[in-house]
Amino acid sequence: MKFGICNEIYEGWKLENVFKHAASVGYDVVEIAPFTLAPLITDVNTNERQRIREAAERTGISISGLHWVLAHTTGFHLTTPDASVRRDTSRYLVDLVNCCADLGGSRMIVGSPKQRSLSENQNQEQAWKNALEVFKDAVECAEDQDVIICIEPLGPSETDFINTAEAGRRFAAEFSSKAMSVILDVKAMCTEAISIPQIIQESAGQFAYFHANDRNLKGPGFGDVDFHPIAKALRAAGYDGTVSVEVFNFEEGPEAIASRSIEYLQQVFRSGD
Repeated sequence: MKFGICNEIYEGWKLENVFKHAASVGYDVVEIAPFTLAPLITDVNTNERQRIREAAERTGISISGLHWVLAHTTGFHLTTPDASVRRDTSRYLVDLVNCCADLGGSRMIVGSPKQRSLSENQNQEQAWKNALEVFKDAVECAEDQDVIICIEPLGPSETDFINTAEAGRRFAAEFSSKAMSVILDVKAMCTEAISIPQIIQESAGQFAYFHANDRNLKGPGFGDVDFHPIAKALRAAGYDGTVSVEVFNFEEGPEAIASRSIEYLQQVFRSGD
């Protein structure tokens, strides 16, 4: 099992310093939000991508990939009835896959709830069809680039499209591709009617990434979510990928968030309970 952390908690930090700090407290990988690099991923040229990759390598950190891929952008949407917006989004997803590979990453996490929620008077069936169309070229590109796109089920307070792990698994299965999978997120799974261990059990072999956080939007160990049964379920499911800390409330500051989160995760995963 590898432990990772998302770079946006280090607000205002240079990426080199993010990598150094993450490595110093025990993380294996860093997950990058594109909006922390530039307004659009296409603004990050080949030389800059190589520089970032080498900066991570010098600290012993790997870049796991990208997340929040459509956050802070305009003109992109996964389910919209607007065919021109869907075409632009499809092309941009391909750009994101290519950047993910250039950085040395292998996972592209697609949450971005505002850019996938249904339009007025749109039904789920049409939204589903549109999203399948939008992802098609990106999945083909990801196959060539050895990247796995992970659709992220999110709670109903965030979006009305793909709210459960079961729906995420069905959506990913539509592509019949090794390059399309699911990410499981603790915060999101807290909104489901079944327990997190059961969701993990039912998703065994069908998810390719894992976000560790608490229902209170803070890091693991900062709230009331007990990760011991989660760790046990992940082991039982045969998951040996990355467990990545994703936080939305930064009030403790990056140093405390990063260090306390990994200390808790290491204690939990070492315990064997």
